[in-house]
Amino acid sequence: MTDIAASQSVSNPDVAAGVAQFLSPVVIDLTALVVNGKQAHWHVRGANFIGVHELLDTIVDHAQEWADLAAERIVALGLPVDGRLGTVAAKTTTPELTAGFRPSNQTIAEVIAQIDAALAAVNTAVKELDELDQTSQDVAIEIARGLDKDRWFLFAHISE
Repeated sequence: MTDIAASQSVSNPDVAAGVAQFLSPVVIDLTALVVNGKQAHWHVRGANFIGVHELLDTIVDHAQEWADLAAERIVALGLPVDGRLGTVAAKTTTPELTAGFRPSNQTIAEVIAQIDAALAAVNTAVKELDELDQTSQDVAIEIARGLDKDRWFLFAHISE
């Protein structure tokens, strides 16, 4: 009988550690975007309320999917991920979201700042994973592509 626990070890622990080093901040910032995006979704106000409200739900769903994708890549390589609320609050690079009700243009600007912070972590992962693990880099590229699109959709609401 095969010992499943023993066969789950990573073929190259240095690669796994490097991937975790660059994808863990992505998980952290995307998890913060999920929480803050939902907060913004609940408190947005203005003439374009419904469009922004629904778009924020979509952005939150995407951020959750991408956080899961990055976390599962780390776990697939045999290392744990710390996405607990306390860890996310302590380590996120996303800016603080203003509490309470906000006009849609201010809400959008704040969520774009959240996305920009997450994109910084993702773009670092794309760059650093190039020589380390291209499969993990592909994960980061997929996330970057999606965040860029979500940012564009938000920005279109406030651009003139």
